Amino acid sequence: MDEKQMARGLGWFSIGLGIAEVAAPKKVADMVGLDGRHGLVQLFGLREIATGIGILTDPQNPGWLQARVVGDALDLALLGSALDEDNPKRGRAAAAMAAVAGVTALDIIGSQQLSRGDGLAHGAIHLRESITIDRSPEDIYRFWHKLEGLPCIMNHIESVREIGPQRSHWVAKAPAGMHVEWDSEIIDDRPNEMIAWRSLEGADVDNAGSVRFERAPGGRGTVVKVEMDYRPPGGIVGAKIAKLFGEAPEKQIAVDLHRLKQLMETGEIATTAGQPAGRARSLSRKYDEIVQT
Repeated sequence: MDEKQMARGLGWFSIGLGIAEVAAPKKVADMVGLDGRHGLVQLFGLREIATGIGILTDPQNPGWLQARVVGDALDLALLGSALDEDNPKRGRAAAAMAAVAGVTALDIIGSQQLSRGDGLAHGAIHLRESITIDRSPEDIYRFWHKLEGLPCIMNHIESVREIGPQRSHWVAKAPAGMHVEWDSEIIDDRPNEMIAWRSLEGADVDNAGSVRFERAPGGRGTVVKVEMDYRPPGGIVGAKIAKLFGEAPEKQIAVDLHRLKQLMETGEIATTAGQPAGRARSLSRKYDEIVQT
């Protein structure tokens, strides 16, 4: 589940809970050990409904989930007041607090993810490219999933090193002979269908995207679709400067996909002018190592 799906789920949960609290406040209050406080429960229900509508109306806005976190804190405070030893239903209040704490964790995670995506969206550049390759989705997914082999097809990537479960460290070329680095995490991995990623905090280049592997019509191989949002150092101005040095990312992705097509269909990448003659053979050996592991 991505952050938008999580937000929508929490939005519907908020509306459902709010309707129950507004329609049957006494019953809900009794259920969670808050006898005599049905008026507060009903007010909290109205808050839940308003927040849920806000989330569903604008699921990409982290402010609505942040509002839910504030509401969760109020819920926990109210339930905490019902833990007094004189309350015969304090066990229900404790159970309700545990449930609210679990939802609070989801609200915090969702708001953080949306905040990060919202930050990337400002000043970010969106790229989209696709290509049809005469190989099965399983073959191409297996190759792409071996992240350390991606520099074979990506000229601008110098190295990829796995640093933990679903995490990797990337080093890429930048204009004027410089380098940029970032850590990335896989946020969605559907075997033979899709891989989605996002850079982690502190990245030289904030980026997020996905690659999808779809069977081509008539069994003619696989359509590989890449979508990416990235925010280069210096923002849009930095991107324009990069193009002056021949480092336009939209062109790089198209070239990378054509290199992938060559490698997957022939086992090697055609050499270019000025490239060592042994380059294609070394890439072919690297390809064999990747697909066989």
